Amino acid sequence: MSIGDMSGFSMLDLFRMEAGEQARVLTDGLLRLERGDADAALLDSMMRAAHSIKGAAAIVGMEAVVRLSHVMEDVFIAAQHGRLALDAAGADRLLAAVDLMLALAEAPEGAADESGLDAMLDALAAVQRGEAAPVSAPAPASTPAPALPAVASVSPSPAAAAPGVQAAAEVPLAPAPALPGAAAGAGEDLLTLAGQARLHAGQLRPWLDALQRYKRQQRGAWDAVARLQEAIALHGDAHLRELVELLEQRARPLRDDLHRIIVDAENYERQAASVGARLVDEARALRMCRFSEGVHGLPRMVRDLARGLGKDARMVIEGAATLVDRAVLARIEGPLNQLLRNAVDHGLETPEERLAAGKPAAGTLHLAARHRGGMLAIEVRDDGRGVDPERIRGAAVARQLAPAALAHGLSQEELMEFLFLPGFSLKESANEMSGRGVGMDVVYEAAQRLGGSVRAESRPGAGFTTVITLPLTQSIVRALVVDVAGEAYALPIARVERVLRLAREDIRTLSGREYLDAGGVHLGLVAASQVLDLGEAAPGEAVVVIGAGRERYGLVVERVRGEQSLSVQPLEPVFGKLRDVAAGALLDDGTPALVLDVPDLLVSIARLLDQGATLNAGRRDASASSGPVRRILVVDDSMTVREMQRKLLAARGYRVDVALDGIDGWNSLRGTDYDLVITDIDMPRLDGIGLLGRIRQDPRLQRLPVMIVSYKDRPEDRARGMEAGADYYLAKGGFHDATLLDAVHDLVGPAQAGSHGAGGGNPA
Repeated sequence: MSIGDMSGFSMLDLFRMEAGEQARVLTDGLLRLERGDADAALLDSMMRAAHSIKGAAAIVGMEAVVRLSHVMEDVFIAAQHGRLALDAAGADRLLAAVDLMLALAEAPEGAADESGLDAMLDALAAVQRGEAAPVSAPAPASTPAPALPAVASVSPSPAAAAPGVQAAAEVPLAPAPALPGAAAGAGEDLLTLAGQARLHAGQLRPWLDALQRYKRQQRGAWDAVARLQEAIALHGDAHLRELVELLEQRARPLRDDLHRIIVDAENYERQAASVGARLVDEARALRMCRFSEGVHGLPRMVRDLARGLGKDARMVIEGAATLVDRAVLARIEGPLNQLLRNAVDHGLETPEERLAAGKPAAGTLHLAARHRGGMLAIEVRDDGRGVDPERIRGAAVARQLAPAALAHGLSQEELMEFLFLPGFSLKESANEMSGRGVGMDVVYEAAQRLGGSVRAESRPGAGFTTVITLPLTQSIVRALVVDVAGEAYALPIARVERVLRLAREDIRTLSGREYLDAGGVHLGLVAASQVLDLGEAAPGEAVVVIGAGRERYGLVVERVRGEQSLSVQPLEPVFGKLRDVAAGALLDDGTPALVLDVPDLLVSIARLLDQGATLNAGRRDASASSGPVRRILVVDDSMTVREMQRKLLAARGYRVDVALDGIDGWNSLRGTDYDLVITDIDMPRLDGIGLLGRIRQDPRLQRLPVMIVSYKDRPEDRARGMEAGADYYLAKGGFHDATLLDAVHDLVGPAQAGSHGAGGGNPA
């Protein structure tokens, strides 16, 4: 971190940051020491950590922390010189001292509670003299696990604290101040801006293509001039030859200038695209951190909880250097805490039970993170007693969650899904903590909210494993891009089971429903265009399998473009929660697309199939067209607003073009005929009022209907829009699909000109 990055922090803030880092070194070292991994280098690192805290505390005048860290330093020096052999009891007291030190450091200035300091100093002095009293007996294993606070504020169990200092040791620890640039919100804003830069770079390509077309047209004109010269040369008309030569002389600079402009524009487009891509990568990097940064407190929590339950447990973190989005890590910390608590309390046996089963007395929990197929896979695995699938089957029937006949035919994978149901328990008494049910629904819901999935595996007598699969980041999503009704849509890869090629002869019908036989499983089929209410669509070529268990369906799409890493942008708040849509995104070529919400899709598909939908339902006869399709221009600087309005109108059959701002919209109007313009007000370069003024002053466009859709909903804002010549004013604050579609119908009628029901203008 540079000095400039520190400019916004006081000396006290910097001290707290350092105290947090050094406390992590001390905690990790003490846990290793307790496992018997102590060596000279480990003791030296802990001594230096205590020494660093002492020096930093002296600078900011925290005398209590100076005294505490000084005694801790003496303990480590004694151990280094062989005068002291640190055992579990000594580690308990030193861990309690670390907790107290952090509590004192994080307390508001001048308000630190030092009541437990003297008792802690006495306890550490006893440790240094080798006089530490034995640790009090742990709680019996049958005692339910305590409701622990968040990892950042976990305090040791009473059994781990020194006599007389429990109150000080149990003070919740406040998290360390956030590092500059680490805030998820700031990173998200930067990524949104970077995505916009990439989008604007992509908008240069159509302009370059137009220049190339113009160049080809120009070449044709030059060919005509050359043929004219040849004809004049044959007839020998000197005057005409002189005129043609003059024409060529004057036009040659235009040709050269066009070539130079195209070359410069292509260079600029490449640079802009490169800068946009680099901005996205850099903004993404700001949001990323090592997996270990978010889970460093979990080994201590596992150790303390196990000791409080009379068990012996150690935790191993694998993939500590795996990069994870900070926002994802923060939101998954609670579910991981819950999984580990369940593993310690309900999965691991007591040392006596483990020895009787031929296992080591100490249980082991593995927390692993790795990148797999463009996703983040987090695995929590223990070597405990596991869960018997037959117990789940019996509990499902007893609790009337499944009929006995159906439960008998469920596979082990399907049985494991019951564990994620809210309140599902393997214990008979509702007053006791359940075997593997309590808290598992929390894990499932967290994974769903993050766009991921979760599954459980059990080996009775040998252990239990939970695997959570998540997007690497909430801003960049690995997605499958498909075409539906001629438009690109994206489905998160984590929610896609597989993709099948669709052959019409493979489609079967059963009880009025169409299905595909996929490996002996009847896979219900539904057209994506029907689910999304997009009307007519081309025949599907592929089936995207989504869902799980008995809620597994085949979504028929026109074409599969392939996998892409998409820059996700949240939908404008004005839209609220849109059915079947999760977010907006930019494809690799800069084209905007919508990311579909798979849980919503599953609900919509089930409802559609219950209504008897078939793959051919909703197809419109092309011969029924009664006129040309009406064309609408949407002008808005927000990508998500543009895209939502475009898709809503396109789904009703309108032909829709979009413009990034007022200038872009004005250029589109000058070259294309439209039936309606829908524009925002606040936009860069030229706002909506300015665009409306130009339209009303142009003889060709002055009668063109214009609708304003704006966040501004005050009477004076409406009056300003209507005075400028708007035909309709719609406030985004009261926006919903039907409002926009009804307003468009009022102004220009249905999508096809000549159809019945066209209305005149209906000003707001």
